[in-house]
Amino acid sequence: MQVIRMTNQTKKKKTLPLRLNILFLLIFLAFSAMIFRLGLLQIVYGEDYKEEVEKKEEVNVSTSVPRGKIYDRNYNAVVDNKPLNAITYTRSASTSQEERLKVARKLAEIIELDTKKITERDKKDYWIVTRPEKAEAKITKEDLQNVEDGKMKEEDLYQLQLNRITAEELAEITDEELKVLAIKSKMDSGYALTPQIIKNDNVTNEEYAYISEHLEDLPGVDITTDWQRQYPYQGMLQTLLGSTTDANEGLPQDQLDYYLARGYSRNDRVGVSYLEYQYEDVLQGQKEKIRNITDKEGNIIDTEMISEGEAGKDLVLTIDMELQQEVEAIITDELLAAKKKSGTQLLDRAFVVMMNPQNGELLSMAGKQIVNEDGERKVEDFALGAMTSSYTMGSAVKGATVLTGYQTGAIQPESVLLDEPLYIKGSPVKKSYQTMGYINDLTALQRSSNVYMFKTAIEMGNGEYRRNKSLPLETKAFSTFRNYFSQFGLGVKTGIDLPNEAKGFKGKDYTPGLLLDFSIGQYDTYTPLQMAQYVSTIANEGYRMQPQIVKEIREPDPQEGIGPVIKSVQPEVLNKVDMKASYVKRVQEGFRRVMQEKRGTAYGYFMGADYNPAGKTGTAQAFYDGPNEDKFLTPTYNLTLVGYAPFNNPEVAFAVVVPWAYENASDSHPINNQIGRRIMDKYFELNEKQEEEGLKNENIEKIQEEAEGTTEE
Repeated sequence: MQVIRMTNQTKKKKTLPLRLNILFLLIFLAFSAMIFRLGLLQIVYGEDYKEEVEKKEEVNVSTSVPRGKIYDRNYNAVVDNKPLNAITYTRSASTSQEERLKVARKLAEIIELDTKKITERDKKDYWIVTRPEKAEAKITKEDLQNVEDGKMKEEDLYQLQLNRITAEELAEITDEELKVLAIKSKMDSGYALTPQIIKNDNVTNEEYAYISEHLEDLPGVDITTDWQRQYPYQGMLQTLLGSTTDANEGLPQDQLDYYLARGYSRNDRVGVSYLEYQYEDVLQGQKEKIRNITDKEGNIIDTEMISEGEAGKDLVLTIDMELQQEVEAIITDELLAAKKKSGTQLLDRAFVVMMNPQNGELLSMAGKQIVNEDGERKVEDFALGAMTSSYTMGSAVKGATVLTGYQTGAIQPESVLLDEPLYIKGSPVKKSYQTMGYINDLTALQRSSNVYMFKTAIEMGNGEYRRNKSLPLETKAFSTFRNYFSQFGLGVKTGIDLPNEAKGFKGKDYTPGLLLDFSIGQYDTYTPLQMAQYVSTIANEGYRMQPQIVKEIREPDPQEGIGPVIKSVQPEVLNKVDMKASYVKRVQEGFRRVMQEKRGTAYGYFMGADYNPAGKTGTAQAFYDGPNEDKFLTPTYNLTLVGYAPFNNPEVAFAVVVPWAYENASDSHPINNQIGRRIMDKYFELNEKQEEEGLKNENIEKIQEEAEGTTEE
């Protein structure tokens, strides 16, 4: 029995170490798994979990760069950028109203801001932030219950507070608080992590220096260099150059999605009209891109440069600003002189367009308008009106009428017709300003016969004039006229590289008598720019050129001013008129006689001009439709003049348009011819001067090169 007992104990001893070994093995495996798991978390996923804990976020921000400059054809700056010292504020996503208010109070002790632009809403927001107990009292228990019951949203409570602030409570805000508010409202208007300009106008050296030394005490505040559009020619041509938004406006609300989709920031300045708008993608430039790295509270902890900014490309215009200055001065002078005469109550504007008929380059595009401001008469820029406003142009369009008559077979070159008063049943007598008898087409242009054009229109309408009888005409003649007129640019867009160009008005009444009025330019309306294109097409042997106001696009060059050419705008032929070249030559001769032969309607003003001019005058009976509503539909007269020179090799074509020049025929005065003669004299005078200067500069450069060569030897 004893032996057996010892055997069982032995078995038990053998079993115990085995179980312990299994237990130790399991413990070892568990610890190994834990160690492996910890290693995996630390080594493999450590950075991921660390970033998750810290919740870092990378946000890309673009900062604006100076817009491209705009030069005239001689590289004189027309639109420049004025550098400005600027104070900015960049708020983080977590910055509270109270923190911004604290910074604003510190800034108010340093800088001065205009408080006149503070809105009532700004004041109410400030009142709520600075008077929290009073603001809280604006919310009733009933309001809170309505939120709890779902009858009102919680965010509606703030609007209730705003609505319940009284005028007396707003009056509590002191002048010192208004200074703080002016700053804080700018800080609040910026977007998170995007620099917002607090002040860039008249930042003093003291303000700039003090802030630069105390940036640590002003979280989010920084100093930088900003820019502002500058106009060396004091707003000349301003309406065509267009405008940009300012730093406070940022992107236009109606185009917000458009610009955001193209990488713009909400506070970017963009062109909103005409040249600034049309060439926005060129002038804007490449913005500097910065990556802001923030912590979990939204505070910026690091900043990295992604790409450096590049200023916008520069535009070189076809406009000659020296000529533009002279033309605007002439218009202003003649406009004010005419305004002093009797019968010119409605006269308030005049336009001039000058272009190179060979390539369509606009040399001058000027408009002036008289306005009354606080009882004082002022003359303002209205160059824009040369392409956005239209008028009946009168006899200046008779060149197109004669050419249409040729092409349709209504008349032939050298056709002789009787200029006589036309008595049509049911219509007032229709006649020329004087009875001319039998005349041909050239004399009709030279002396501006209305009846010659009337009879051309009657033939086109398959009518037959009989004294005191009715005159039925085919209305399709309107379409025929307009088709040919459009080939000269009349009644259609000229194709200028600017937005919002007007086409003019096309009458919808096809009464036969109105067809006769159409033939002498007293029915449809045209713009001054269309008139310049029309006469250029005649001067250019029937080729209609697209008017161009931009000549080149160039790289900016801070050192040299003008950088290399990126793109040179090439002349573009829109169409060639569907007429024989001999027909165009014939009308050119008629235009030459207008200015160079006796009895020509412009001979008295252009005789003796050594630049061999040609052109056509115009007077149109019209009805006033300008800004003075009390005089709306008053009968008046528009004056026009188109022309070009030299006749044998045209280098400049022009149109002068003076709407509502006078009210009564007895008060007529030749402001159109006077402006025309003076601008053409000035063009050739400046042209000669610039050629002499160019030759002089070439000689100086040649002498310098020779001198340098001698030195080297």
